[in-house]
Amino acid sequence: MVRKTKEEALETRTRILETAEQIFSEQGVSHTSLQDIAAAANVTRGAIYWHFKNKTDLLDAMLQRVKMPIEDALERSCDPNSPDPLGQLCRSAVDALQMVSEGDSAQRVCEILLFKCEYVAETADLRRHHIESRKIALARYEEGFRRAIELGQLPSHADARTAAIGLHSIMHGLFMDWMLDPDEFDLTKVGTQVIEDFLDGLRQRPPRV
Repeated sequence: MVRKTKEEALETRTRILETAEQIFSEQGVSHTSLQDIAAAANVTRGAIYWHFKNKTDLLDAMLQRVKMPIEDALERSCDPNSPDPLGQLCRSAVDALQMVSEGDSAQRVCEILLFKCEYVAETADLRRHHIESRKIALARYEEGFRRAIELGQLPSHADARTAAIGLHSIMHGLFMDWMLDPDEFDLTKVGTQVIEDFLDGLRQRPPRV
């Protein structure tokens, strides 16, 4: 009986989180109440408060379930000892694009963070989470570019930090443009071409005068 109760509690928590993703995506964070989520999930507000302290806590739990695609792809595919750091960076970026274009949950979470969430006092923790995720991605990109320079894949005058910011900005822009109108272009196909062109440009860039 105890095991069944624990399983039921976990099922309820999962249903609340999945419903919150959907409602936040449809209505935005500021226009969604816990009562809205409770009604859509077919649970009471008390059930939500049993699992989450408030809406911010629910948001944080939702983000913990689905890591940001860039961060997740880097975690899974980046080997600090790889003999091909530039190729590895390219593959991790393409993996992130695929995760968003093919995964409903990852897509919704990105959409919520980019378009459906005001960074105000109520969502300060969410903003901190977004900033921390960005810092992690930039640090890993920078390390990859630094190793690419050391191994001669990029010219010695290349700047790893600038390249990292450039790649992250391209990824961010691709996500935003595609989510505004997913029918406009194939995120993975076009995104891969854009990323490869960016990396080719870094390889061929002459020193600054």
